[in-house]
Amino acid sequence: MDRFKALLATKGDKGAVTAWTELGHGDLMDGDVTVRVTHSTVNYKDALALTGKGPIIRKWPLIPGIDFAGWVEASTHAEIKAGDDVILNGWGVGEGHHGGYAQYARVKGDWLVRRPQAFSRAQTMAIGTAGYTAMLCVLALEAHDVTPAKGPVLVTGASGGVGSIAVAVLARLGHHVIAATGRPEEEVFLKSLGAAEIINRSELSGPARPLAKERWAGAIDVAGSHTLANVISMTRYGGCVASTGLAQGMDLPGSVAPFILRGVTLAGVDSVMAPKPRREMAWARLARDLDVKTLDALTVTRPLDDVQQIASDLMAGKVRGRVVLEVA
Repeated sequence: MDRFKALLATKGDKGAVTAWTELGHGDLMDGDVTVRVTHSTVNYKDALALTGKGPIIRKWPLIPGIDFAGWVEASTHAEIKAGDDVILNGWGVGEGHHGGYAQYARVKGDWLVRRPQAFSRAQTMAIGTAGYTAMLCVLALEAHDVTPAKGPVLVTGASGGVGSIAVAVLARLGHHVIAATGRPEEEVFLKSLGAAEIINRSELSGPARPLAKERWAGAIDVAGSHTLANVISMTRYGGCVASTGLAQGMDLPGSVAPFILRGVTLAGVDSVMAPKPRREMAWARLARDLDVKTLDALTVTRPLDDVQQIASDLMAGKVRGRVVLEVA
């Protein structure tokens, strides 16, 4: 295919202006592997980029999309050959390097992970950066000895991408999961993923006390700001909070009291630049600990042409679970 379809973002007065266009292989950026993209997805960061509500894109013009799955059409990388099934998450793709909202991508082979046999290409994008990040958070809790025997685990933003995968994985691992959401109508959905309790996010969104009643042994937070401060203040002695989002804000208006009086750990989780061995560990654990039927139940499939509308819906809180984009 000499020419291919791509969504190209250019810089406008109020952020990104996107339009479908036709490009050639010469328009792709440097890399030693060319991938025929078959599937992508929409993460919170993608929605910020497409709606212009966050300064995600750093190089213009750019093909957005921080995730993609597909097969290798050409490679000069020593460990990757034509025909390999591969996944890409992060590494600045969709931010400073052409991303997954196109029929082709050219990237560094070191950025790619081979698709686990347990998942189809579509299922890897149902997981996407959101689910891969959720597993990195689970690994962070495990590294700090947060076990089911220690007590409940909280997940904020539970009906979103990171949250829904985190709930499903933690429940399958035997944890008593408390799901915090601003959408009480999603209670049945969250309990179908394995949540044992549902709380309204309003319980956590106001100013935090330095120390509040101990409620959970660990937590995965995607909100930041007052929510994260409250989550930390309610974490049990020796517990751990994995922080990986800023949906409420980038600030942390809390106290050091939980850290010095209860020995609580705040573990920052970055998925964009995580080293390849850690990525491979996360994907191996997803293949083991994420039930495929549960994954399919929280996933909807849409054509790539719908990506702009999906991004707007996600920012408006109208998307639950995960969306797979089929790249025609």
